[in-house]
Amino acid sequence: MNIDIHIPTQTLELRDAAGTLLARYPVSTGAHGMGEESGSFCTPRGRHLIRAKIGAGQPEGAVFVRRRPTGEIHTPELGAAYPGRDWILTRILWLSGCEPGFNRLGSCDTMRRYVYIHGTPDGTELGKPGSRGCVRMRNRDLIELFDQVPVGTPVNLIA
Repeated sequence: MNIDIHIPTQTLELRDAAGTLLARYPVSTGAHGMGEESGSFCTPRGRHLIRAKIGAGQPEGAVFVRRRPTGEIHTPELGAAYPGRDWILTRILWLSGCEPGFNRLGSCDTMRRYVYIHGTPDGTELGKPGSRGCVRMRNRDLIELFDQVPVGTPVNLIA
């Protein structure tokens, strides 16, 4: 398995070991563009891997704070009660950089920046940048992806 996230087209592609396309999903990456520095709220580029999978068995729309489910399920009413909150929903695929000095270690470490592939509220527009650096997906798409990929799956963020 391999995941390619194409930042210019805001798409995520899942491929098998032979390179055959298994699925393509719309995503939303960082509203501030691409970049690796801590605090930039940009989406990091380059080679990564899935370091951890969080949320298996949680219901669709489950709300996460600090990688833990809160017990809440996102609804439009909950969203309206907390405008501006960066919703992390359903599942988390926590990314770790593989390129020391670029997206691993020091002030550019993807994992220490808490960059994830995660679910987002149903009304969130995908197909254009809008996140705080993470890769947002529709919740149902994320569940499908989560169930297919193991920890250690390569993830390429392509500028």
